[in-house]
Amino acid sequence: MSKEYNVAILGATGAVGRRMIDQLAKSTIPVKSVKLLASSRSAGTHLKFRNQDLVVEETTPDSFDGVDLVLSSAGGSVSKKFLPEAVKRGAVCVDNTSAFRMDEDVPLVVPEVNPEALKNHHGIIANPNCSTIQMVMALEPVRRKFGLKQIIVSTYQAASGAGQAAIDELKKESQDYLDGKNMQEDAHILPTKGDKKHYPLAFNLLPQIDVLEDSGYSHEEWKMIHETKKIMLNDMNSKDIKVTVTCVRVPVPIAHGESVYFTVEDESATAQDIMDVIADFPGDVLQDDIKNQIYPQPINAEGSRDTFVGRIRPDYENKGAFNMWVVSDNLLKGAAWNTVENAEYLVKMGLI
Repeated sequence: MSKEYNVAILGATGAVGRRMIDQLAKSTIPVKSVKLLASSRSAGTHLKFRNQDLVVEETTPDSFDGVDLVLSSAGGSVSKKFLPEAVKRGAVCVDNTSAFRMDEDVPLVVPEVNPEALKNHHGIIANPNCSTIQMVMALEPVRRKFGLKQIIVSTYQAASGAGQAAIDELKKESQDYLDGKNMQEDAHILPTKGDKKHYPLAFNLLPQIDVLEDSGYSHEEWKMIHETKKIMLNDMNSKDIKVTVTCVRVPVPIAHGESVYFTVEDESATAQDIMDVIADFPGDVLQDDIKNQIYPQPINAEGSRDTFVGRIRPDYENKGAFNMWVVSDNLLKGAAWNTVENAEYLVKMGLI
């Protein structure tokens, strides 16, 4: 009889946590029991796992006694506080925050891209940033076949990347705009809660995600650069692939878009070659039929685990360079599903 696992979901009441519950229910992981954990404020909330009615508990170190697997998305400070406690008690943790991503001893994993990195875990596996995940999903088959020299990406990131409160704020601002009211009064979260000023997102674009650093880059941009290198090259500071990023928040509720310009080592590669390797890659869906105006759109990607890729075309001014457009549900493949999928791989590979 195969082993069954006691699973805890940390941050169960958040937008990603609720989706983790759903993705776990649909996964191949043999689940013996599920424990839902959150802050004292959310304790007592009732949520369903499959047909079970579960009560959310307040998180304490003792919450992880007897737990085999922790799926976490409760914020970086919460992860830093509790996941080491879970590991001490014998659990393996997959964390969807930025807390451990750049730790040399913590694998940063997109299962389709670098599953072998899971073998090096010491109790904690990190989920990459949502925008990084969909980009490496689109580019990894290209890198394997043709090599990659450079990536230049501009992101079009949905409000949900900043949580459910940001979606609610976008909706309120949109209604205010239509009613002729001042949207600024409702701007409390974006571009980032941790900065001094806040601006409305409705009918607007915000070229800042996370705090702006002295380098001129936002921390989100910094994350995408170094996470991409860690995932693809196992070295966050590698110079073997050049990466530069501009991250923009757009007034879309769910699903990020990305305009990706990339240069390959094999200059004989054609746009059709690029399409073919992407179409054959697990988790990627090619949507590229310009004659019928078929290309990825956030409104169609919402609710899907897949990464959608289209508008693949060569840069006719630079040999070996191409453009493409990538869309994925940032709350699923970008967060909840990638977390659960990492756990599935841990089980399949006998690493838990």
